[in-house]
Parts: sequence; structure tokens; C-alpha cells
Amino acid sequence: MMQRQARHGINLHTRDLACGRGETILVRDLSLSVPPGEALLLRGANGVGKSTLLLTLAGLLRPMAGTFAFGGADPDDGPFRHYCGHKNAVRSRQSVLETLRFWVAINGSGGLTPEAALERTGLGRATGLDAGYLSAGQQRRLVLARLLVSPRAVWLLDEPSAALDADGQALLTELLAEHLDTGGLAIIATHDEITLPRSATLELGTRP
Repeated sequence: MMQRQARHGINLHTRDLACGRGETILVRDLSLSVPPGEALLLRGANGVGKSTLLLTLAGLLRPMAGTFAFGGADPDDGPFRHYCGHKNAVRSRQSVLETLRFWVAINGSGGLTPEAALERTGLGRATGLDAGYLSAGQQRRLVLARLLVSPRAVWLLDEPSAALDADGQALLTELLAEHLDTGGLAIIATHDEITLPRSATLELGTRP
């Protein structure tokens, strides 16, 4: 699924997009294009609308004005977006392996096996541990494993590097680079430095 989507090049276009919460507009007049194989880093102070913009692009909030579209997405290919919020959404009494298998049941397979994804993200020795016993950084690695078991062309990531140590941040950068190399697209809200060869930065909360 991911390979077919990458071949016909999913891209993002917004035109005069406005989004917010309730009646409060946080992001307005946003017109941009992100081609396949590139990342857009969303930066800005807390509360300027980074998470709200991601939720809107994920289809979880309705735009308040304007439009956005993911060009090249084929409905016959099934879901093409992964949204990972700033909360890790793990069940504390479910094991690490059970958690990942649950996400596979919800999101579909087609990528690495759950066991292989946990090895790749440094959780291979924690498969039988209840997810609630993981550290914050380990829980974030479990979220990264979710991206690997159910490949999708578009990653919408809210603070993916939060709580990660240096090795975890290097892993995140490596996974993002591999995703972009396959023609994937990533929109990332972050306060941390994420260096990618094909990326642009959008500073929210500022006016031209």
C-alpha cells in the first residue's frame, strides 16, 4: 500500500486555510504546498496552533475557512495518513507487544512485524512488559514502532521527539529520512532540532 501511494506522489496543498478551536482562530490564511518526499516542520510558541493544524490535516477538526487537499491519494489504497498526537495513547496494563498488535488490528499491516518493529525501535527486550511501566521516552519509541508496522504515505507527528534521549532522537531522524526516501511526506510539530535533507520550516504565530 505504501509503495503504491509513494509512486503516484501524495502531496499537500492548502489555500487560505484557517483552523482553530471553538470560535478562536489560531492559524489563518495559510497557503502552502509540500511535495512528496519532503517534510514540513511546524514551529512556534505553545498555543499558536501547531497541534490544531495537525488535527485539521488529519481530518479530526474541520477547517474554519479555506481548503486543504492531499493530491494523489487514491481511496482504493485505503487510509494514507498516520496521526500521532503528543499523548502516547498506551494502555498501561497491556504489554508492549499486545499494544503494537492492537494498533496493527486497527491500522492494518503491511510493514514490519510487531516484533521486528520493536527491535528496530530499541524495545525488543520489553515486549512482555506492561506498557505502563515504560519510561516516557520508551513510550515514545513505541509510538514510532506504530509507524513501522502499518505503512502510510503521510505522517502527521506532534512532538515526536518529546522525552527521547540522544539515541532516540537519532532513531527518529533516521526513520524520517527513510520515510522521505520512499516518497513519503511528513508534517511535524516540534520544539526540538530535527535536521533532514529535504525539509522546510513554517513558523506559526508570526505575520509576514
